[in-house]
Amino acid sequence: MNTRVVRIDEQHIDDTLIEEAGRIIREGGLVAFPTETVYGLGGDALNPASSKKIYEAKGRPSDNPLIVHIARMEDLPALVRTVPETAKKLAQAFWPGPLTMIMNKSEAVPRETTGGLDTVAVRMPSHPTAMAFIEAAGGYVAAPSANRSGRPSPTAAGYVVEDLDGRIDMILDGGDVELGLESTIVDLTVEPPMILRPGFVTREALAETLGQVEQDATLFTRDSGQAPKAPGMKYRHYAPKGELTIVRGSAAAVTNYINARLEEERKNNKRTGVIATDETIAEYSADVPRSVGKRKDVNTVARGLYRILREFDDEGVDLIYSESFDGNGVSQAVMNRLLKAAGHRMINV
Repeated sequence: MNTRVVRIDEQHIDDTLIEEAGRIIREGGLVAFPTETVYGLGGDALNPASSKKIYEAKGRPSDNPLIVHIARMEDLPALVRTVPETAKKLAQAFWPGPLTMIMNKSEAVPRETTGGLDTVAVRMPSHPTAMAFIEAAGGYVAAPSANRSGRPSPTAAGYVVEDLDGRIDMILDGGDVELGLESTIVDLTVEPPMILRPGFVTREALAETLGQVEQDATLFTRDSGQAPKAPGMKYRHYAPKGELTIVRGSAAAVTNYINARLEEERKNNKRTGVIATDETIAEYSADVPRSVGKRKDVNTVARGLYRILREFDDEGVDLIYSESFDGNGVSQAVMNRLLKAAGHRMINV
């Protein structure tokens, strides 16, 4: 398959290109497109064959649910049995934006899209290109992140090409994404609502709208053996090719431990990398040191994380050590992704 890459300017969207991308979806093909979070791999959410193609292109387990993307609130009722009052409140507060809501699905949504579940995950992205594309595609686009399963999610079109060239029909290149981490996922089929994946819409922000909001107990622990109710819950995700270990402790203890490990690994002819911040990066002696952003601005850390994981692959790094990013709000999303990428390898010092 020849994958066509087309550049899209969100300030001056080419309607002809968007209509072509929409036609590909309506005819059962696959198109990668930018959102404010990461690039998504889109197919027709109501076509079982399209969802199967998505799983095949990504090499994704078929019990890992896909998120259905919509561009208009009035399109939501067709996907769910009923629209809960909680969903209406959250949509008013956070849609369009980086929030995915899980509700009981309607008969219109095939189980191939939901990973065999009776629930469906729905999101309305805020990216102008994504919104125009979803409408052109018929209004219902199933889209996980546009990467090979297990790899870091793509924050630029070049990473989509790296993983999926020859596997999909088209890539809409909208440049670098704004946020860099996937959407928050909240389950509205339980009471109180439960966060199944942390993101930029934080627990604190959700609680301001809904009151009590819980977090799934496995967000920061090893995967359970249960079928995942939302993307990213069961399988190893976001992983670089090199082995990643997170080091938690005081700043001095973390620096000393990592530098000692770097010295030891050099004797073993291992190529090493470090994930640190602008404030600490100069203190490390890795072969490939990388600052992920400013510790005092966790949004910069979130935006840079997947990019530097990809850069370690480009540099042929064997072993990676990362500082930890504990805290509330977006820090929880960063740690969730780091723990997944590391296979929960973490050292306390």
